[in-house]
Amino acid sequence: MNATEHQGAGGTSKAGWVLLGAALLLAAGSIGYNVYEGSGGSDPAAGADAEGAPSIEALKAAAEASTDNSGPWSDLAFAYFQRGEFTEAAAAYRKAVAIAPDEAVLHSALGEALVLASSRDPLPPEALAAFQQALALDPADPRARYFLAVKKDIDKDHEGAIAAWLDLLADTPPGAPWEADLVRTIEQVGAMNKIDVAPRIARVQQGRSPAMLAQAAPAAPDVRGPSAAEVAAAGAMTPSQQREMAEGMVAQLENRLQENPQNLDGWVMLMRSRMTLGEPAKAKAALDAAIKANPAEAAELRRQAQALGVN
Repeated sequence: MNATEHQGAGGTSKAGWVLLGAALLLAAGSIGYNVYEGSGGSDPAAGADAEGAPSIEALKAAAEASTDNSGPWSDLAFAYFQRGEFTEAAAAYRKAVAIAPDEAVLHSALGEALVLASSRDPLPPEALAAFQQALALDPADPRARYFLAVKKDIDKDHEGAIAAWLDLLADTPPGAPWEADLVRTIEQVGAMNKIDVAPRIARVQQGRSPAMLAQAAPAAPDVRGPSAAEVAAAGAMTPSQQREMAEGMVAQLENRLQENPQNLDGWVMLMRSRMTLGEPAKAKAALDAAIKANPAEAAELRRQAQALGVN
């Protein structure tokens, strides 16, 4: 989305990049989870790194040797995803999807990688198609549901987007790693578009209970997604790993803004990401840099910053 397109939207949403900022942190919080074959995951491959995880080289060799098993390609894709190499992750997920086209989680993982690989379009057509296919296969897929709500907001259907996110929140196990960021997304989009969401969030929260964790449906026998306990524990990633991945994504965004400082929505995304990471001083620095690069848009940038709690 370029500056002209941003201004044409009337500055009412900043949907694509603001919500991609939310997706960035949601991904680190395990909506973007690994999917691999078998109830116990893959055995550590030869060539593991110092921490015991398989190296990219070992994962790539295992994937290239696999023609009828999506698991090794999914393992490779997720390893790339954790490193912030989203174009490579998408390529590997395409291979996994080609082998197992009926697995919803692989389609939604592909869509997420494509979104995060895109430097301009907040929801590329191939990603949108992947999310739609994921939901056609599994209407409960949380990642696809989140991003298709983003599409509603991009299309200025802010109320529809909020309603869809609230539905996703209602189905989210209490304590899931992405829960707080999902709530924050609903709150911030509501604030930006003058929609009172607080009582609606409260109603959804009251209708949820820890018992939901025990009610999660089991994964299909041939593809392993997160169990309820794993979702609550952020899948295979420790909190420090989640944080490291998120910080790497934010750094990439910051670098892109150095190359394209007129991307107003990208600056809003950066501010939101910094606030979500608990870095208000860096969020304020992003606001100052955005205004310096776009002085004519200072008032709008300050308005968006205020909605995000940046001052």
